[in-house]
Amino acid sequence: MTEQSGEFDIIRRFFAPLTRDFSGAYSLLDDAACLDVPPDQQLMITTDCLVAGVHFFDTDPADSIAAKLLSANLSDLASMGATAQVYTLAVAWPQPVDVEWIRVFAEGLELSQQQYGVHLIGGDTVASPSPLTLTVTAMGTVAKGKGLLRSTANGGDLVYVSGTIGDAALGLDILNAGREGVSGLDATDAESLIARYRTPTARCRLGQHLVGIASACIDISDGLLSDLGHLVKASGVQVDIHLTDVPLSEAARRMITDSPLSAHRILNGGDDYELLFTVPPEQETTLIELSKKLGIQLTSIGILSVSQSDKEDVRVFDGNGTLLSLENTGYRHF
Repeated sequence: MTEQSGEFDIIRRFFAPLTRDFSGAYSLLDDAACLDVPPDQQLMITTDCLVAGVHFFDTDPADSIAAKLLSANLSDLASMGATAQVYTLAVAWPQPVDVEWIRVFAEGLELSQQQYGVHLIGGDTVASPSPLTLTVTAMGTVAKGKGLLRSTANGGDLVYVSGTIGDAALGLDILNAGREGVSGLDATDAESLIARYRTPTARCRLGQHLVGIASACIDISDGLLSDLGHLVKASGVQVDIHLTDVPLSEAARRMITDSPLSAHRILNGGDDYELLFTVPPEQETTLIELSKKLGIQLTSIGILSVSQSDKEDVRVFDGNGTLLSLENTGYRHF
């Protein structure tokens, strides 16, 4: 049942508690928040907006939507090497307001806050005739001049990705088709892939540790090919990758075996929120040690080369060394 409640009551009941232990939020009772930044640090700021029917299903659990909302934003900070600190939340609620849904959503935010060590410090809530729209602005700090960028990779650097690629895209396919529409799919595999779509993990600790190791970094939100393309263009380099080097989960491998899904879907699906980064060859041993320390799979998928006008920025080869004709169709809103 939908319970009606006023804006300030919703803030007091569900969102003010998320500011506890951060005095600069003033318990959401003032017009702005206060954030101190140490003199040797810089503030990194990112904003992402999630819209019902575009970034998540209306029927997705409220707590999973909260988890995805925060992870998607903090992934951007991770790609810059920043340590996440705080965030603001702006929500356009469709009418009538479902207070029980908000309660579960706030619980999901609280769990994610605990996972990443961040705090809510403010935002806005409005009524809207449009679909549910959630906007987070996340802020973090990094040592001055040490933030990771997309534009600082060099020819000869190794290209790495964290985790596995394509799980979220396959999870979305399962949700779109219905589990009965994907033949031979094990229930455990289905749950695993759907979870990667609904509740991705921002690689915050990895991003922080890559400062001083990686030469460039970007998070994979729109698809591996798309985001790799952004990095190499910004850095003025090119790369060849081999499809067999792209790390896949066992669930993804089994689903691809049972379904006529192509490499195109894996490389362009998006929503992975893994980190894609480059390192000089002399840092490879350090990276292997970091992988063990953090317990995160890190996989080399290519080597950067100096740009040549007669080559595409990103080329993909299959296991036989044949150049694949894969259009870069990573997610675009327009």
